[in-house]
Amino acid sequence: MTKYIETTGKTEDLAIAAALKQLGMDRDDVSVEVINRAKTGFLGIGSCPAKVRVSYEVPNPAPVKEPEPVAPAAAPVQPEKAPEEKPTAAPSQKKPANQRPAGQQPKPKKKEQPKKPEAPKAAPVAEAPVKEPAAPAADRTEDIVTFLTGLMEHLDVEATPAVRINEDGIYEVNLEGEDLGALIGRRGETLDAIQQLTNYAMNHGQNRRIRVHVDCENYRAKREESLQRLARKTAGKAVKYRRNMMLEPMNAYERHVIHAELQDYHPNISTYSTGTEPNRRIVVAYNK
Repeated sequence: MTKYIETTGKTEDLAIAAALKQLGMDRDDVSVEVINRAKTGFLGIGSCPAKVRVSYEVPNPAPVKEPEPVAPAAAPVQPEKAPEEKPTAAPSQKKPANQRPAGQQPKPKKKEQPKKPEAPKAAPVAEAPVKEPAAPAADRTEDIVTFLTGLMEHLDVEATPAVRINEDGIYEVNLEGEDLGALIGRRGETLDAIQQLTNYAMNHGQNRRIRVHVDCENYRAKREESLQRLARKTAGKAVKYRRNMMLEPMNAYERHVIHAELQDYHPNISTYSTGTEPNRRIVVAYNK
C-alpha cells in the first residue's frame, strides 16, 4: 500500500530532507515528486517555497476474521419437586421478653465512651516511573542467512550469503558463488526483488525495523559508478543547452544515486522525479 506526505522548504532539497526526517527513512526508500518549484522572486517579492510529495510503501494489514456467533446453550430442565407438607407445630408458651427469673437483679448498663476522631489518612505518594534501559537490538544475521539459503534452494541457484553489519547498523549481504548473473537480472531487477523480499521477511511482525542490502558479484558498486557518470554527463548537457533533460525509468535506489550525485553539482541544476512506478523518471532541470 502506497502512502505519501507533502512538505515545503526553502529549496527542493530542504523540503525532501524535512519529509525524510519526519518519516525516519532514507532517500532510496521513498519516491519524490516536486509539486511546486522554489521561487526567489525579485528582492524577496513574489518568493515561493518549494513543495514536494514523498511517497513510501507500507505493508498491507492482515484481514481480521470476525468470530462466528455461538448459540447460547439451553438451560437444563429440572423436574418439579412436590411441595412438602410442613408438620404442624404444637402451640408453645412464649415468655415475655422483659420477664426475669425470681431473685435475679438487673445488670447495670455500661456508659458509652465517646469515640475519638480518627486522624486523616495520608494520601499515597505516587512513585516516579523508573525508565528501563532499551533492550539492545537482536542480531538477525542467522535469520537472514536462513531465509536467503532457502530462497536460493527454491531458485535452484548455488549461492552462499555472507552477512556483515556496517557502522550504520545496516546488514550488508553478498551472495557468493559462480555464474550468478541470473540473480542480478536486467539492470538489477532480480537483485532488487530479492532485497525487497528479504527486508519484508525480516521486518514482518517485528517491533524494530532493520535494513538489509543485498549485492551479488559487486554489482551495486559497479552500477553506482555507472549512474554517477551518467548523472554528470546529463547535467553537463543541461547546462550547455540550458534546458531540462529526462533520464530513463529507474528504481528508487538508482534515483537516489542520481539525486545525491547532482545535489551540489551546479548552482543552476536541480533534480526531481516524475511519473509513477515502475516508469518513474528523474528530470535534470536547468534553473535560469
